[in-house]
Amino acid sequence: MSVVAVAAVTGAVFGLKQVAPVLSLGVLYLFAVLPVAVFYGLGWALAVSIGSMLAFNYFFLAPLHTLALTDSGNWVALAVFVVTSVVVSELATRARRRGFAAAEADALRRSDAAKTAVLHAVSHDLRSPLTAIRVAAGGLESGSLALDEDDRASLLETIRLETARLERLVANLLDLSRLEAGVAPAHRELWPVDELVSRALEALGADAARVRVSLDGEAPLVSVDATQLERVLVNVLENALRFSSPADPVELVVASTGDDVLVTIADRGPGLDPESLERIFEPFEHGRAGGEGTGLGLAIARGFAEANGCRLWAQPRPGSGASFTLALPSAAARPTLVR
Repeated sequence: MSVVAVAAVTGAVFGLKQVAPVLSLGVLYLFAVLPVAVFYGLGWALAVSIGSMLAFNYFFLAPLHTLALTDSGNWVALAVFVVTSVVVSELATRARRRGFAAAEADALRRSDAAKTAVLHAVSHDLRSPLTAIRVAAGGLESGSLALDEDDRASLLETIRLETARLERLVANLLDLSRLEAGVAPAHRELWPVDELVSRALEALGADAARVRVSLDGEAPLVSVDATQLERVLVNVLENALRFSSPADPVELVVASTGDDVLVTIADRGPGLDPESLERIFEPFEHGRAGGEGTGLGLAIARGFAEANGCRLWAQPRPGSGASFTLALPSAAARPTLVR
C-alpha cells in the first residue's frame, strides 16, 4: 500500500509538472502519507514520508535522477515537507485512535442498553410465572386448605402452564443469543408445508383449536430446517393469539405462487401502525397497544426465517388486526437431501 501510494502520487506529479511549479507539487505527496497514517499508523506514515521525499528528490529536483541537491531552497522545501508529513501523520493517527475509542464506547453503551433491556424484560417475565408456581405449589402443600379434585387439578394446570411459559422465555433468550452470535445454522431438508404447519399446531397445544387452517394441496416442497421453521410459525401464531380475543379465530392460509410458498397468519387484534411494521421485529419491542412479554418472539421468528432463506413481514389488516406473511422459496430447483 505504501509503495502504491508513493508511485501513484509520483505519476500525478509527472502529469502536472507542465502546468504547475514542481516545488509546489510536492505537497501532493501528503495524499500518499495521509491514508497510510489513517489505516496503518504513524510508523508506516513516516516510511511513506521518507520515501516520498526521496522520490520527489530523485525524479523532480535538480540534478535529476540523483539524490544530490545543489539548491539550498530545495533542502528547505524537503525539510518543510517532511515536518508537515510527520505532523499530519500524527494528527491522523490520533484521529484514528479517537475514532476507535468512540466506536468502542458506543458499542459498550449499546451493550449496556441491551443488557438493561434483557434484565428488565426477564425480571418482569420471570416474576409472574414464578409467583404463580409458588402460590399454586403452596396451595397444594397446605394442610389448612380443603381442596377437592377440581381444585387440585386447577392448581396443577397452573403449574404446568407457568412452567411452559418459563421454558419458552429461556428458549427465546437462548435462541436470540445464538442468532446474534451467528451460531444458529440451518440444517435444511425437503418438507411439505402442511407438515410444518401440523408440527407448529401440535406445539401450540390447546390454543391450536383457535387457529382456522386453510392448506394448499398443490404447494411444492420447501427446503428448510424443520425445527427452526416450527419456531417461526409457533412464535407468529402465539403473537396472533395473544392479541386476538378468545372468541375470534386466527387464520392460517397456505398458498403457492410458483417460486414461493406463502404462509399468511392473520389475527383480529388492535392492528399495526404503518411506522411499526419493521420495529416489531426488533428485540424487546412491542408494536401494538397492550403488548406484554419480552418482545422476543417476532425477532426470533424473523431471525430463523432469514437463516433459512425465507422472508417474514407484517401488514395492517383491513378493518382490524394484522397479518404476517412467511415466504418460503420452493425447493423445486434446489438440490437438497430428501428427508
